[in-house]
Amino acid sequence: MSRAFVKEDDAGEPPIIPPRAALPPGTPNYVTPQGLAQLRAELTDLETVRTRTEANREDEANRTRQLTILNGQLSALTSRLASAKVVDPRSQPVTEVRFGATVTLRTRNNSKNQDRRFTIVGVDEASVADGKVAFVAPIAREVLGAKLGQTVTLRLGRIEEIAEVVNITYEP
Repeated sequence: MSRAFVKEDDAGEPPIIPPRAALPPGTPNYVTPQGLAQLRAELTDLETVRTRTEANREDEANRTRQLTILNGQLSALTSRLASAKVVDPRSQPVTEVRFGATVTLRTRNNSKNQDRRFTIVGVDEASVADGKVAFVAPIAREVLGAKLGQTVTLRLGRIEEIAEVVNITYEP
């Protein structure tokens, strides 16, 4: 039989499973209570998609490929959930930047006195658009442990910036 009449999926190459956000080896998987809820909701959504995909018998090759990807994503997510260590921001000291803090920094080494505001969260919760920075990100590591009124040096690429911690809040 000619290969032209045989249905093969992408020349036998395994499907690419999108990786989860990087968590350095040996680093605890800290999450906020909201982050844990997001992970659980993501698990529910993936399980729903997998159930629908399993029921679809129209295109067997595509179905198998999709299930492989979904099962890989579910495995990674389940592993991430199993390793999650919930940190309630309300239990953190209000005068020091810790996990879960919403921090406002004011630039001190230029005439603009620019303010930066972000919340330090788990790697799966991070979203630049929402002002949420992973606790393993360079800017978060620079400010973790800083106290209210303290100045910190931020290394933003080639630029070094001096900033003062002007506000620390912990929202539930």
